[in-house]
Amino acid sequence: MPSHDWKTATRLLHDAPNRTPYGETSEALFLTSGFVYDSAEQAAATFTGDVERFQYSRFGNPTVDTFQERLALLEGAEACIATSTGMGAVSSAILSHVKTGDRVVASRALFGSCYWIVTSLLPRYGIDIELVDGSDHDGWKKALSKPTAAVLIESPSNPMLDVLDIQFIADLTHEAGGLLMVDNVFASPLGQSPLKLGADVVLYSCTKHIDGQGRVLGGAVLGTKSWISETLQPFTRNTGNALSPFNAWVLLKGLETLQLRTEAMARNAAQVADALAELSGVKTVRYPGRADHPQASLAKKQMSNGGSLIAFEVENGQAGAFACLNAFSLIAISNNLGDARSLATHPATTTHMRVAAEERARLGITDGVIRLSVGLEDPTDLINDLRIGAAAAQKSS
Repeated sequence: MPSHDWKTATRLLHDAPNRTPYGETSEALFLTSGFVYDSAEQAAATFTGDVERFQYSRFGNPTVDTFQERLALLEGAEACIATSTGMGAVSSAILSHVKTGDRVVASRALFGSCYWIVTSLLPRYGIDIELVDGSDHDGWKKALSKPTAAVLIESPSNPMLDVLDIQFIADLTHEAGGLLMVDNVFASPLGQSPLKLGADVVLYSCTKHIDGQGRVLGGAVLGTKSWISETLQPFTRNTGNALSPFNAWVLLKGLETLQLRTEAMARNAAQVADALAELSGVKTVRYPGRADHPQASLAKKQMSNGGSLIAFEVENGQAGAFACLNAFSLIAISNNLGDARSLATHPATTTHMRVAAEERARLGITDGVIRLSVGLEDPTDLINDLRIGAAAAQKSS
């Protein structure tokens, strides 16, 4: 049976086989920095590109290549470059593509480090930037009425889970002459397909759902073969933003169970979100799978499920949020997400602490907001833990 006829669960295990002559079941782990040549002539031809051959693991490695190929096949992308971290993916994608005098437009709701890159780093290099509220279609039309090199968005966004109309923004981006780059971390590769919606580049922190078990760091950039090879690859090779072979091997193991984990986590999150909405001490709940989400219809159209992330606001601001977090006995306090274990964080003092208070307020990130990444625990146990936390938030006044 041709591999393109396989179902997703099968492809996650068997796509891009790269067995050595030893015929190993699990992908081989090539822990090597370099490779040897049969002759000086072969080495020279490898460096000129006349011979396709591994030469140095910063440039390419068999284990890393297997991960890149399997993820590209899963995403429906022509090519993939794996990076050392998720932020390495974001920074490399943007910096490899833009130059002084260019213009970058981004959604206002961004992860704290992405926000820093757009608002602090890019202007240092003479790159104009403009931020747009994600759901403001007129704002997007206005911002993209001028030539633009790149557009960066998150959908759903971190941490308030805003869902952006990817197809709409992609069309405007292309009219402006730019590439649309979508951070798809919250949805995961199985929860949303930005390339099918018109995006040009998809970004991942593989640390999240792809590993999903809190073990390693990693990132990935996916796009067309020409853009990857001509624009991104020279940048990552020469700046050293490479994924280690060991981390690539762990991420391959993560892909094997990705569908099982993300679907179970989304089911748990949907149940937990509904229970949270009924808890005393909880003011608001935002989850893309609920009908009361501001972009519920768009989420249903773009996403295969509501995902594993929930944002909720408790009473009594920061004091209430801290009391809630400190009362948990099962849910761990951590700024990571997409893990098999449920994790919660207070964005205003962690992931978004360097975003100005007035900007956080504009994004709805109040001092009472908690971001919850729902894991694989029994949802009944999670709901009981949240009930205790919400009660603690109420008592904190």
